[in-house]
Amino acid sequence: MNFKCLIFLLVSCLSFSQNSEFPTAKVDSIVSRIQLPVFASYQINIQKLGAKGDSVTNNKAAFDKAMALCKKNKGGTIVVPKGIYKVNGPIHFVSNVNLRLEKGAKIKFSDNPQDYLPMVLTSWEGTMLYNYSPLIYAYDCSNIAITGEGVIDGEGGRTWKSFKAKEEVGKNRSREMNHNSTPLKERKFGEGYFLRPQMIQFFNCKNVLVENVRIENSPFWCLHLLKSQSITVRGVSYKSLNYNNDGIDPEYAKDVLIEKVTFDNGDDNVAIKAGRDHEGRANTSTPSENIVIRNCNFKGLHGVVIGSEMSAGVQNVYVENCKTVGYLKRGIYIKTNADRGGYIKNIFVRNIELDEVEDCLYMTANYHGEGKGFQSEISNVHFSNITCNKASESGIVIQGFPDKKIKNISLNNIEIKSAKNAISNENAENVLMTDVFIGKRATVPSAAK
Repeated sequence: MNFKCLIFLLVSCLSFSQNSEFPTAKVDSIVSRIQLPVFASYQINIQKLGAKGDSVTNNKAAFDKAMALCKKNKGGTIVVPKGIYKVNGPIHFVSNVNLRLEKGAKIKFSDNPQDYLPMVLTSWEGTMLYNYSPLIYAYDCSNIAITGEGVIDGEGGRTWKSFKAKEEVGKNRSREMNHNSTPLKERKFGEGYFLRPQMIQFFNCKNVLVENVRIENSPFWCLHLLKSQSITVRGVSYKSLNYNNDGIDPEYAKDVLIEKVTFDNGDDNVAIKAGRDHEGRANTSTPSENIVIRNCNFKGLHGVVIGSEMSAGVQNVYVENCKTVGYLKRGIYIKTNADRGGYIKNIFVRNIELDEVEDCLYMTANYHGEGKGFQSEISNVHFSNITCNKASESGIVIQGFPDKKIKNISLNNIEIKSAKNAISNENAENVLMTDVFIGKRATVPSAAK
């Protein structure tokens, strides 16, 4: 190596090391520009519209009327007092409304699929289509919130749960339509296709707050942030253990703050997505980006996941000061495959405490070994100050492709006290490890005897 090449290499390494530092100023900039919703002074107590919190009466009409009154009054707050309010059908938001559940209040949705028709425009695992309405649905709204100390119960453990075994035909049809660029108006599902609706979906919304409520028993994904921006989710708690009960799914989402959330989910806690395959790659102007996750308690399948539906790209994700309160299969999981394309870049994770996991940090470009022709770019991923008590399988996994390597990965101050397999690093370049300990730390070498 000549002198000029050596200088270039040293400068490049120094630059990479500096760029791997957690960018606090960028996080502060994102948080400062997220706007909380502001509401008019108008309030309506749902009981004054005939609602009964007796767990039997259908209160769908009262919630619809409350939304209409708020719209007429240019916004306001719908107050749900103590009681169990059965709602046979979806609650559809209008702009400038705060749905406030007081302590002891529960909204309990029906599990009759017919109640969630007619179909609405939505998304299912990364493909846009018409399907059953999400239980709480906001489309093209701004300045909206769900707040208070009450509970939202999706009643997802019986009828909706039974859909899982029957969804294959509908799922495959949706993916064929994605790959064939079928016109959106022809993508009609609903009855007969068994694609479960999301519990709460904000679609093409802006200035959104979800605060302090408890989310239980969702039919499918719990909180779906679809093509929305300027979102705050904080103080929320979960107990939702059905199939595919992701906690929070930002998808084509921008400027999102997730903080002080206590997860207990049957699937991923936070799963950052950006569309699937052909459709996602056609939407590269709207990647998921500028997402801050901090001070959360993880419990469920995986802590923070990026992918696998991420074809429009995911960038600028910042995770810090989180810990587990129970089992996780994987702590941080970045996953894509050769069907996806797109990119995952500029990911920063620091100050994470994990207890027992299967795999601690896992990055793969070959998820399920599926696909061909559209390998994804994974680059600029930085981990620092991570502890884990035990990995029953692998401590750190990095899996790229020979012709599409994962690039620019830094691991600084990582301690995994026990792992069956320490590190699997395949088809990656520029992986920088500093103070990485897996298993017992070595001390001074023993002397010859």
